[in-house]
Amino acid sequence: MDPNHPDHLTGTEARAGTTPGVARVALFGGLTLVIIAFAIIYFVAG
Repeated sequence: MDPNHPDHLTGTEARAGTTPGVARVALFGGLTLVIIAFAIIYFVAG
């Protein structure tokens, strides 16, 4: 057992990175674009 490498890590230590929220922005942006596209199709075809 190496004392410099513990057996259990905290969630932050295991992740070892930041979560800037880029995926969240991309998902909401894509969802918004899909809603706008369906609204345009609805009003043009309807």
